[in-house]
Amino acid sequence: MSDNSSLPEHQKIPSSLTITIRLLELENAPEMFNIEQQAHSHPWSLTNLADCFGRLYRVYGAYDGQTLVGFAIVQQIVDELTLLDICIVPNYQGLGLGKQLLDHLMIDARQYDAVVVMLEVRQSNQAAIGLYHKLGFSESGRRKGYYPCDTGREDAILMDYSIEAV
Repeated sequence: MSDNSSLPEHQKIPSSLTITIRLLELENAPEMFNIEQQAHSHPWSLTNLADCFGRLYRVYGAYDGQTLVGFAIVQQIVDELTLLDICIVPNYQGLGLGKQLLDHLMIDARQYDAVVVMLEVRQSNQAAIGLYHKLGFSESGRRKGYYPCDTGREDAILMDYSIEAV
């Protein structure tokens, strides 16, 4: 997580952001690709991102005004919702946007009758793991050596959240 204190004044993000979240469309894939390249050590390709605009997927964008600053991709098969990717522009990380997107996705999951939300996360991504735990996700397994990293491979931690009937 980052804070604004080390950023030049023109790059500082106001602490009182007004973020709007809305569905994205295929035409947003190049913007998403740009964010992927900024935020992930091993970003998805433009083709992979574009493939996520099919029938089983929903793609949500977080906007600061007219600027896309983050997104989340989910896939739903019957009553299982899987978070495939969540990505925030580096200058916006640590400001609560990931939590806002996840809160939105939990509402989305309930509206679409999901009973579980599943995800996987790099074992080195302690900020994300902490956020997922805070939101009620629990570790359900590991995929050994799943993700490439600069020093070889690292595990994927599988996490899930059971949605209770309201």
